[in-house]
Amino acid sequence: MNDLLLGLVGALIATNQPLAVSNLIQQNAGVSVTIVNPNDPAEKELTQLMAEDEAALVEVDKWIRDNNAFAAQGAGEPREALNRRILARFKPVRKDYEDFLRRYPDFARGHLAYGSFLNDIGEEEAAGAQYGKAAQLDPKNPAVWNQLANYYGEHGPLTNAFVDYAKAIELNPAEPVYYQNLATTVYLFRKDARAFYGISEEQVFDKALALYRKAMQLNPQNFLLAADYAESYYGIRPLRTNDALGAWTNALQIAHDDNEREGVYIHLARIKMVVGRFAEARAHLNDVTNAAFADTRHRLEKSLAERENPPTNSIVAGISTNAQSFPTNAATAASNTIIVPTNPLPILTNGVPVLTNPPAFSTKMVTVLTNVPPIPPNGSYLSQPQKVL
Repeated sequence: MNDLLLGLVGALIATNQPLAVSNLIQQNAGVSVTIVNPNDPAEKELTQLMAEDEAALVEVDKWIRDNNAFAAQGAGEPREALNRRILARFKPVRKDYEDFLRRYPDFARGHLAYGSFLNDIGEEEAAGAQYGKAAQLDPKNPAVWNQLANYYGEHGPLTNAFVDYAKAIELNPAEPVYYQNLATTVYLFRKDARAFYGISEEQVFDKALALYRKAMQLNPQNFLLAADYAESYYGIRPLRTNDALGAWTNALQIAHDDNEREGVYIHLARIKMVVGRFAEARAHLNDVTNAAFADTRHRLEKSLAERENPPTNSIVAGISTNAQSFPTNAATAASNTIIVPTNPLPILTNGVPVLTNPPAFSTKMVTVLTNVPPIPPNGSYLSQPQKVL
């Protein structure tokens, strides 16, 4: 029986079992784990409160979607009236959170949950204050530092975001969302990352890509994560063609449905067109049948025809080269500029690596990581492992 298992047996007979188990895991694996005591009256009440919070958000979301649908048909509730109804729906939830925290002022998870609620309803400054209070009360909870980093990534200073994401990763290096969020922040705010880390822009790209790969290693079936990683190559000059194609090939392998697969075909066609692999690019475009991609497909087909039969003294259209942002979905249209590849591509085979130079797991984590890591919800910019940890 190994030391960790022996320790767990001892922890299970301890007086404070959740705290004992949490401390043991941190000592042996280097991971901070917040284990909830289901018999704690505060935990029971918070669970009910979070369910109330979620129900209100779901109901309001339905109101907004329904009203948008009615408005598209010339009907719908006036915006001011809808806003009043939404505020009225959230008011009792806010009151219940405030009442809860008056009775349990030192309950860190309560402040974290309330902060998440405030952030969801657009009161981000108040949410940041709740995250800060939670960090003071429970500095070993990685979710607190991730939420604080999310806040600073939106509102500054960005140095705090870099530091707090690193703290979350230090406390729980097995959570992919923390790596993904730091990767996104480093990538989007390259000037700040250069100054903070004291590295060149090329090294900033390398750092962001390495963080994405680490997140993918921990959550290898997350298509949106894989697509974010692949799209990040669009901002790098010159284009790392082999790595970009390898990244999109990986995304294709884990796509869940035809919509995701056809979105990847668009990207593969775009890159192969730019590097002169016209037949392969056309084959990818021929596989795109979804009407949502029709405009993008037609533009790429036009660009492909121009490249195959270039007129004299013409400038041929290429793919998006906006270095400050990258496409947020596979249907994003190509712009009219040229990307120069770093090197000619070899003939592609089924042997294209799934990941380019994936980092190895740390020695400490090898014994505790599994092949079924937690899957975070989707997010357009920053993600959260769950409402509260």
